[in-house]
Amino acid sequence: MNNTIDLSKPVAETIAEHPEVKDILVDLGFKPLANPAMLKTVGKVTSLKTGSKMTKIPLEKIKQTLEFHGYDVIGD
Repeated sequence: MNNTIDLSKPVAETIAEHPEVKDILVDLGFKPLANPAMLKTVGKVTSLKTGSKMTKIPLEKIKQTLEFHGYDVIGD
């Protein structure tokens, strides 16, 4: 199993590869991802890197949280 998450890939693609990441991201503050319509639209064009700026969630916090859950994080 590939446990690598690329911060520069669209969020929808990341969640398609790692469905369990959705709950982690929603808990982090990416509340719109809980809405399937938002995930299908904005999620297809927005990366975690861009989403970090939009939500004012520090990229380092996202990276640390994903690493804590056992993922290798690239693309920062």
